[in-house]
Amino acid sequence: MSKRISRPIANRRGAMLVLIAITLPLVILMAAFAVDVAWMQLVRTELRTATDAASRAGAKTLSLRQTEAAARAAAKDAAGRNLVAGAPLVVTDPEIELGLGRQSSSTSRFVFTPGGPLLNAVRVTGSRTASSAGGPVSLFLGQVMGVTQFQPSYMATSTQLDRDICLVVDRSGSMMLGLVGRSIPGGGVCRPPHPTRSRWGALTMAVAGFLNELEKTRQQEQCGLVSYSSAARLCGLTYTTSDINAGLSLNYQPIRNEMNRLSQNPVRGRTAISAGIDNGIRVLTSGSARPFALRTMVLMTDGRHNTGREPVLAARDAAQQGIVINTVTFSNEADIARMQAVAAATGGKHFHAPNAAELERIFREIASTLPVMLTE
Repeated sequence: MSKRISRPIANRRGAMLVLIAITLPLVILMAAFAVDVAWMQLVRTELRTATDAASRAGAKTLSLRQTEAAARAAAKDAAGRNLVAGAPLVVTDPEIELGLGRQSSSTSRFVFTPGGPLLNAVRVTGSRTASSAGGPVSLFLGQVMGVTQFQPSYMATSTQLDRDICLVVDRSGSMMLGLVGRSIPGGGVCRPPHPTRSRWGALTMAVAGFLNELEKTRQQEQCGLVSYSSAARLCGLTYTTSDINAGLSLNYQPIRNEMNRLSQNPVRGRTAISAGIDNGIRVLTSGSARPFALRTMVLMTDGRHNTGREPVLAARDAAQQGIVINTVTFSNEADIARMQAVAAATGGKHFHAPNAAELERIFREIASTLPVMLTE
């Protein structure tokens, strides 16, 4: 008979405890890392939201109230209404900067310059650091890895694109001409311009479209009206070289009324573009002009400058007052090169309209600007 040889069975009790003891610290470290990473990401998102809100509120209030103190107060209030790591965000005066936001012509990006006489942007730095009013953010399990605090910081800049605008329009004799050809539709030179088939008629519709676009924007934009031709006594009427038809106002009805009034009589005279620019400067530097608003002139002509001083010289005067001139030429007879030079002298843009529909589109495009942009 064969004998069975029995061997003792090894005792494995306690083997898993050794494995757990080895891996448990690693699991704890991974859990601590995952929890705190999620917490840090949440805090960053809350800080970005609060800082963006503060800069937007500051820029909007700067536009409406036109005072630095009100802008700072609005930024602080908006920050405090947003929680960051369970506590309202506190921003102090040094963390709120007011300055000028301008769009670079080369990169199209906005550049913020702190301080200066013209203020249209607010930059806010939201922080939860050791030196900030709110202090650093505590981590849940970071102390396992020897890290107990998190110190995020975020910067946001909002630019308010408010403008004081002056429309400077050509009422010289060529504006009586038809949209096509050199004839005057609807009668002679002493009759009012045709409401739809004349160049003046196209301009009145473009101005109406411009004002309609302004009324759609959320910002408060002031607008005025200047017209120009030359001094003359024609058709029993007296014409001046240039008139300030409507001063800067948030109410655009006076501009509509003046365009309707001018349309009741023939538009006559030569083309003194520089006189129109000079009066546009007077409007944009008047007592009604807002100190922090961007000053913009929209200069329209259908012909060539033929009386008075060189328009580029007048444009340089406007540039010294911080005024940007956007020029619009209408018809193939317009001096496009000169109007491009006028716009370039102030950092503005030139537009050419070959027909009435394009003229109205251009005027609407110039009018439709976003009120507040997060630019940084």
